[in-house]
Amino acid sequence: MTTETNAPPRITGRQRKVLLVLLGAGFMLSVDFSILNVALPQVGTGVGLGVTELPWITSAYALPAAGFALVFGRMADLYGRRRLFLSGMVLLTAASLIGGFASAPETLLTARVLQGVATAISIPASLSLLTSTFEEGAMRDRVLGLNGALLSGGFTVGALVGGTLVSLLSWRAAFLINVPVALVILLVTPSLIGESKVPDRVKLDLAGAVTVTGGLLASIYAIIEKNLPVAVVGLLLLAAFWMIELRAPAPLAPVRILKRPTVKWGNYAGLVIFTMETAMIFLMTLYMQQTLDLSPLATGLVFGVPGLAAVAAGPIAGRLLGRFGTRQVLVAGMLVQGLATLPLIFLGANRIVLVILVPALFIGFFGHVTAIVAYTVTGTSGLPNEEQGLATGLTSMTQQVAITIGIPILSAVAATQSGELAGIHLALTVNVIVTLASALLIWVGLRPRGDHAAAAAPAQPLSPPATP
Repeated sequence: MTTETNAPPRITGRQRKVLLVLLGAGFMLSVDFSILNVALPQVGTGVGLGVTELPWITSAYALPAAGFALVFGRMADLYGRRRLFLSGMVLLTAASLIGGFASAPETLLTARVLQGVATAISIPASLSLLTSTFEEGAMRDRVLGLNGALLSGGFTVGALVGGTLVSLLSWRAAFLINVPVALVILLVTPSLIGESKVPDRVKLDLAGAVTVTGGLLASIYAIIEKNLPVAVVGLLLLAAFWMIELRAPAPLAPVRILKRPTVKWGNYAGLVIFTMETAMIFLMTLYMQQTLDLSPLATGLVFGVPGLAAVAAGPIAGRLLGRFGTRQVLVAGMLVQGLATLPLIFLGANRIVLVILVPALFIGFFGHVTAIVAYTVTGTSGLPNEEQGLATGLTSMTQQVAITIGIPILSAVAATQSGELAGIHLALTVNVIVTLASALLIWVGLRPRGDHAAAAAPAQPLSPPATP
């Protein structure tokens, strides 16, 4: 007979409301990102940006979102997570209004930069509020599984309804849709979520903040623009950051944390997971529209159906983590993501290949989201509450960096071939090799040893958690 002591944890009514607010914020950001991608040509026409300048609408957002995530994650620990989360929502509201009413390229790109900064503020803060609200173990795994499902659902919903929304209203709707949702979050958050405990007399490591942010911004910019001198500057700044952290009395990112196998290998996994999948989706979009001659709407539907698997994967991953442990689920998710990409290497130019493409995407998306949930749990496990902002800042930074660099890297690989289809095949081959090889490295890197053994073990209690 099941006793009270081994019953699975249950989410309280107040915790459900906290989940609604924090997960709703993430869902909003992911929906908006997808809608704006669909609207890029209309946005460019509306403010006078040429076709060659359109990528900067994405890059202006991605650079600050990736470059500032670590700093703001740590600031959430030091100055209050709720305070940072609300600040991010305020900035997002203002940036969305600026973008929604923009009439010149400079105004629009300024709005995108501010949206990127708002994302760098709010995502680590909201994630650290989640991880500090729910204890490490089965309950947190379930919550992060729901988070992964809603983020994936947001991307899918944005891709499916974005074209319709923009067509019926305007490209400005892709910006303005944020405003009412953010205002509701700003109104209800203070009464639902308490402020985190702020440590006494701990100052922000300014030298570390400047060098890591500058290094990330320079490195990401160098990859996007293929600029070697800027890449050297970025690497030098990141090396300076490491040296500063070794000597700083109150480091931004203590080296002892960065050296933890769960933090190190968890974030490496996240980098591979997002880099490879983002690039694959981009390459398949080109393939369907340029090689198979599908319309944008048909392409969105091809991605939308497998997207349902991504939504289902989040809650399932949370349960799998409690049963099998983070190491097993993380590596299994990456293997599924990589192996599902393998058949795409052999696709030809006939539309009959859709009978292979759609199931492969379905299986791959399931593995992808499972791996996302597992890497998030891995990267934030085993750390005290006062360092959860740093941990979620690292995982958020990893995600944003990977999303930004994946397409330029594998596009450069594809460009080495004379034919478009041959280039896509080569880039996907690299994708599969990197994903599978990385899964093997992570399996070895996260092997149980000493005081880190518990991080790879299944969460307690061993009985499966209740269905949400």
